[in-house]
Amino acid sequence: MPLKTDLDWKTYESITKYIYENLGSRSGVKVLGYGSSCRVQGKSGVNHQIDILTSHSDGIHSYRTAIECKYWKDKIDKDIVMKVAEIIADAGIEKGVIVSKNGFTKDGAEFAKYKNIGIVELREIGEAAQDLEERQFEIATIQISSSITIRRPEISGVAFEYVDNRTTVDGTTNIYSTSIILPDESRKPFTDYTKLFHDDLHNHNKIGETITRRYEIAGGGLLQKRGYPAAKIKSIVFTGVLHMINSNSNHIISVVDKVWLIMKSLFEERSFSISENGFIMEN
Repeated sequence: MPLKTDLDWKTYESITKYIYENLGSRSGVKVLGYGSSCRVQGKSGVNHQIDILTSHSDGIHSYRTAIECKYWKDKIDKDIVMKVAEIIADAGIEKGVIVSKNGFTKDGAEFAKYKNIGIVELREIGEAAQDLEERQFEIATIQISSSITIRRPEISGVAFEYVDNRTTVDGTTNIYSTSIILPDESRKPFTDYTKLFHDDLHNHNKIGETITRRYEIAGGGLLQKRGYPAAKIKSIVFTGVLHMINSNSNHIISVVDKVWLIMKSLFEERSFSISENGFIMEN
């Protein structure tokens, strides 16, 4: 199943949400809202649209963070930082973060630090020397002394079955932004279903045999595009195969993935590489 990695401002927001969900899941961070429907009312009575709204709890205290995504060709200056600071102050949100494609001006970075607003640079990998050294990262290193067998699941097709008995085959699903709406109105990331099918391929353990699995979603919905209503579906059908790679040579195999995005947090001084397949690795 090819992944849609053409970057525009909508995809940029969905990827930012995906990154924060994955990086924050172990520390109690949850996404409360996302996109045009994510709005909070300020003390002024004005409704503010928030690109991504998260909550974090350490078991004692909890606070919200408003994340503003700027897929702009220009650097973010102090005027933009001031606007974000005013919105979070009016909305009573405890923390703000600005994610920028092309970084920040000096006065923008200094004013953000003064206002305790986190600033993050999230950009596509470029042609700079430091980027060329980071075009791929290692997922695993396998040392082979005599022979090795690697089982690799591969999804070859995804079909959505709608309640009106239509079936559509989708080969360009954006796994970063697609969600399944459950009957209780909660959302489940589409990646949970791809992981479930990978597990089924492993458990079926039939090398080279194409299998199909249908996952029923009674009363569920499919949400693929922000701003559009969820389509009512009754199941997702995956098709795939489990491959086996045998090697009898004596050498080291490095399993790598191509780096697509670089994420640098100026305040936290952390850096991450994000691949086209959704892997996130701290540099």
